[in-house]
Amino acid sequence: MKQAPIIWTNVLLFLLTFLIAAIGVPWYALTIGFGWFEIVATIICLGYCGMSISAGYHRLWAHKTYDAHPIIQWIFAIGGAFALQNSALHWSADHRIHHRHVDNNDKDPYSAGKGFWYSHIGWMLRDYKGVEKPDYNNARDLQKNPIVMWQHRHYLVLAIITNFGIPLTLGLISGNIMGMLLLAGVLRLVLSHHFTFFINSLAHIWGKRPYTEQNSARDNGFLALLTYGEGYHNFHHIFETDYRNGVKWYQFDPTKWFIKTASWCGLTSNLRTVPEEKIEQAKAQMQLQRARENVKQRPNAEQLLQLLEQEYELLLQRMQDYYTLKKELLMQRKQKLVAHYQAVDFKQSYQEFREHLQQQRQHWQRLVTAFS
Repeated sequence: MKQAPIIWTNVLLFLLTFLIAAIGVPWYALTIGFGWFEIVATIICLGYCGMSISAGYHRLWAHKTYDAHPIIQWIFAIGGAFALQNSALHWSADHRIHHRHVDNNDKDPYSAGKGFWYSHIGWMLRDYKGVEKPDYNNARDLQKNPIVMWQHRHYLVLAIITNFGIPLTLGLISGNIMGMLLLAGVLRLVLSHHFTFFINSLAHIWGKRPYTEQNSARDNGFLALLTYGEGYHNFHHIFETDYRNGVKWYQFDPTKWFIKTASWCGLTSNLRTVPEEKIEQAKAQMQLQRARENVKQRPNAEQLLQLLEQEYELLLQRMQDYYTLKKELLMQRKQKLVAHYQAVDFKQSYQEFREHLQQQRQHWQRLVTAFS
């Protein structure tokens, strides 16, 4: 069968930058050496590119999980060109196709079903026919954004200016132009590329699926360290409208922290989150599904399955009671509709429901653990 034609521009770009990063950077480090200014500047440039993709291209423009002040959008637009991952319009249109057709080898632009190499970088090296191409009809909202369209029209010029101009300027400041071009120019670009590509490849292969098994996306805390919080991919694929990926407070998600912090300064707004009860329900449903499969192998499977179903229904009821009461409490606090003596009685009921839910959670976890 005839292979898809090679896209030589992409092949040469990825190959040459990789070879320079793998050979030229170590050679320069051993023969001449890099100073602290070059190292720190490279880390900052790498973070700028990564956050422009994660907070800008991905969570702001592709998924519209929050709104951003024009200043922030301009910063992301420049940083996205610096990251050299196509324009925000093209990137977002591609990504929306990926979410709509995830794991569909015929439609998903970088389907993990075609293997690690294809989903990581192979899909960009050949002009594969049949795979749905972005025509921007799925990004009409972005076509109304003047900053996104300005970057799209001038992307090539911006990419050249940033990828040569920023390292060159930093080199003039440090007095080491070649060292800065190698570190902040080439090595930064290669690392930025592959850290992002890991989300398309490794995050669909390596990790856990606590929320859904309807697609290949996984949660992986290690990948979150390299991708500014994007490693919690199983959560993202089921709750893509949430501005958070690491939904737990202890999960490493600097993109989430940046967006939240910027909201306190008035630079971001309308931060969208999924209701907590929906997240818990999705997790409990996955636990039930896995427990069912394990119980089927036991001699008293029918009885155990009935017990699981009963406990699951009770857990859902406890959740509903607790979160309903929690919403009422928050509403009362906000509107100040109850007197102090009524609030005391209400808080006592709220605490009781909370304890009931906690007990049911513990009972449920013991149950699903026993059946795992």
